[in-house]
Amino acid sequence: MRVLVVEDSLVVRTLLTHIISRDPRLELAGAVESGEAALAAIDTVRPDVISMDIRLPGIDGLETTRRIMADRPTPIVVIADSVEDSSLKISMNALRAGALSVVEKPVATTNDGYDAVAGQICTQLRIMAAVPVIRRRPIGAEWAARKTAPPSEMPALFEPISAAPSVLAIAASTGGPPALAKVIGGLSADFPLPILLVQHMGAAFMEGFASWLDGVVALPVGLARDGEIMSAARVYVAPGDRHLELGANNLLRVSDAAPVGGQRPAATVLFASVARQVGPQGIGVLLTGMGEDGATGLLDMRKAGAATVAEHESSAVVYGMPAAAVRLSAASRVLPLEQVASHLLRLAQGRPA
Repeated sequence: MRVLVVEDSLVVRTLLTHIISRDPRLELAGAVESGEAALAAIDTVRPDVISMDIRLPGIDGLETTRRIMADRPTPIVVIADSVEDSSLKISMNALRAGALSVVEKPVATTNDGYDAVAGQICTQLRIMAAVPVIRRRPIGAEWAARKTAPPSEMPALFEPISAAPSVLAIAASTGGPPALAKVIGGLSADFPLPILLVQHMGAAFMEGFASWLDGVVALPVGLARDGEIMSAARVYVAPGDRHLELGANNLLRVSDAAPVGGQRPAATVLFASVARQVGPQGIGVLLTGMGEDGATGLLDMRKAGAATVAEHESSAVVYGMPAAAVRLSAASRVLPLEQVASHLLRLAQGRPA
């Protein structure tokens, strides 16, 4: 898998070159120091995946990502400094522009966390190289190149139970930040339910992700705290490397219990807790992502009488997690992304969905 490295720091560029050379499944296709150089090289280098620095001189990584996704769509992994707030916001907007994931920038080889960071970078580059991407268009037409997706309803395998909803649980992985911004951004500031959210992302980025999402949607967004009582019209994000569950009496539970399906936080853990605590008063939504996390938890919710939604293949950046839910008949509705928010508003207001 051919990798193009875009990084202005010679030290970090050298580190990334070394990291990539250690992985026999990756091949360094080129290493450039600017967005301009990346745009000039991409047609001749023809990489399978791009490692993108976000703080570049001249054209920054966000604008470079936008141009690549508009002219020559290629999987992009953002390499970011997790402690710089301005870098985090640019990184989240790069995900919205079409980049697939964000990982922590490597530091010196003598650093205690170097091997873990290097391993994560290689894993993300290998995985994302295989993701098909499409040319990005203006908001509202991103998926025009794919087949149209009429709303679909899964077979009623379980007897529906009518109950006023009390909580909305949403989960996503690869491609999640822009999808979540679209869905939650489509809800009004007085949305009558609390929203519990699991997004698979490196622990170092979760606070920045929550801060970014807070700035692009009307509802207030923050990291969930253990023992907190959830309130309507707020979004509670699972902290990095911690499970988020709904406990008794509307209390939130944040824990370092063992990963489930290799994930912590795990969507299945969140969904299963909502099924246990509120049954038919829950709403569950599973969006784009690799793997199968969330599918069995969403099935628990549907069996308990909750309304459940999986994203349709036509709009999912990666149709892994939603596909697993569809195979299990865990979703009562399967909808393209642009129809999810309006569906949730109808459910929350007790109107026919």
